[in-house]
Amino acid sequence: MPPVLAFTLWIFAFLSVPAAGYPNGKVREACSSMMPRHEHSPQPSPEHTISVNETEFRPGDHIKVSLSGPVFEGFFIQARNAENLAGPAVGSFMLAEERISQLLTCGLVKNSAVSHTSKSKKTHVEAYWIAPTDAPEHVQFLATVVEKYKIFWVKIPGPVISQPNAPPLTTPTSITPETLPTSQPVFHLTKSFNASGCGITKFCIRNPPKCDPGTAYCFFLSFKQNNHSVLIEMSGPSEGYIAFALSHDQWMGDDDAYLCINEDHRINVNTAYLSGRIPPVLDSENGLEDISWRLADGLVQCSFRRNLRLPSYKGRFNLDANYYIFLADGEASEGLIHKHHRQPLITNGMYNVTDSPKDVGGSRSPLLLKLHASLMFVAWMTTVSIGVIVARFFKPVWPHSLFGKEIWFQVHRMLMLTTVLLTSVAFILPFIYRGGWSKWAGFHPYLGCTVMALAIFQPLMAGFRPPPHAPRRQVFNWVHWSTGTTARILAVVTMFLGMDLPALNLPDPWDTYTMIGFVAWHVGIDILLEIHSYCLIRKVEVIDEDRIQILQSLTSAEAEGHTFKEIVLTIYICGNIAFLITFLAAIHQL
Repeated sequence: MPPVLAFTLWIFAFLSVPAAGYPNGKVREACSSMMPRHEHSPQPSPEHTISVNETEFRPGDHIKVSLSGPVFEGFFIQARNAENLAGPAVGSFMLAEERISQLLTCGLVKNSAVSHTSKSKKTHVEAYWIAPTDAPEHVQFLATVVEKYKIFWVKIPGPVISQPNAPPLTTPTSITPETLPTSQPVFHLTKSFNASGCGITKFCIRNPPKCDPGTAYCFFLSFKQNNHSVLIEMSGPSEGYIAFALSHDQWMGDDDAYLCINEDHRINVNTAYLSGRIPPVLDSENGLEDISWRLADGLVQCSFRRNLRLPSYKGRFNLDANYYIFLADGEASEGLIHKHHRQPLITNGMYNVTDSPKDVGGSRSPLLLKLHASLMFVAWMTTVSIGVIVARFFKPVWPHSLFGKEIWFQVHRMLMLTTVLLTSVAFILPFIYRGGWSKWAGFHPYLGCTVMALAIFQPLMAGFRPPPHAPRRQVFNWVHWSTGTTARILAVVTMFLGMDLPALNLPDPWDTYTMIGFVAWHVGIDILLEIHSYCLIRKVEVIDEDRIQILQSLTSAEAEGHTFKEIVLTIYICGNIAFLITFLAAIHQL
């Protein structure tokens, strides 16, 4: 069963894209500096060259600009006043190769830069520069070239072109690229963290609860206040990154995130402000101090200190306030942060990490969604399945009257109404949790709404059931059967899709195989009872048109048949309950 795309909660933002790079070429944030935000320093000696087809220009002219050299992935080309290279972009561009290049607007000048559209390999690109009416007398072309994430050149100088009769070019402004801010010194941790002060001297989050941060399965996060700063320790099993975020709610967006990223067996500690369901951009300055890290036994561990308040750093929350806290992990390679392995751990409430120390846990699946799944499993794995079996095979077994109706019918109606009730309650829980419709759950909510509509339609239609011998009774029977069968099939498909949503946090592929086992179990029991009914019919032989001779005691045969069906029903109910308990235990992680 293919996984369903749904965007669950927080760090879903880490779609497989560079953490702070621009694989799609939309580099407007780098318009001024032309510096990729790759957290690495540029290479000193350019290997690529810029060439033009003219050395003079007049306003309105189209100048062909070419960039070539060894294989590269990304590029960024601008034209600037040759006497003020630190100034804004000059003129606009027209594309020559739309497949690999695109136009960008820098500042107030539309189409004033050209960049790549993807990370595809290139050795040569071209574009046409259009000279503006207010062009300076001398224009120089600059380019930034990215060979790969860590290897790039910034503001490679290109040729200078001049207007006719322009005076000689004076000494241009230096084009030395902007450098990354000086980072804090980083130290190597000599031993693993410990949880000895959790709930006593520091605020801790652990998953599983009470686990030891030195073990290979423990996710650990601690906060210890010291005057006006807080020491933060984070640990977890990961080959890529671990991260936590402070959030005002249980949804991704408007969050203050901290990431420890394993890159070439070295941990980089970064911060990022998550503005929505878009890839985060790592901050070039973060205000973190005393950074330390450790890689051992499959664990990523890092610690750092930050002040309670960092007003000069945009996106940093004050630590002396209440937040939901997220903890996530995922893969990282060459500076690329990939989507987290599982649903992030979210604390069950909002906490102030500078208040009295606590030792808390969290959940990777929200309680309302657990209840939603549990009620749906009870309804569509138990009550509806048993109700269908009773109506299909137990009319001759339980023909006696109870409160004015046959026993089989009373049991069938009770089970079906229970199914509708459970489905209705379960149906509204995701809407309460999300506060509306979810755009990130794929086809699951659409099919769920269809199942809900069919479940309500069935009892309404049954209320207008014609008498047993009425001409329309056969039509009713077929419509009632087809509606119910459609609802059951769609319910199973919807449960398959729902189990793959990360918010439920079921083990994969165990959940799919177990659901396949349940479907096979139900179909097998259905086939068994059909074969049994067929065998009973074979016990009757037509002697002539007016008489039916029973070849053996019909009373005895009926008694044996009824007993067999009741035994099968008992086994079926026990099997359904076993499947149900298995799923409920997995949902609630018992």
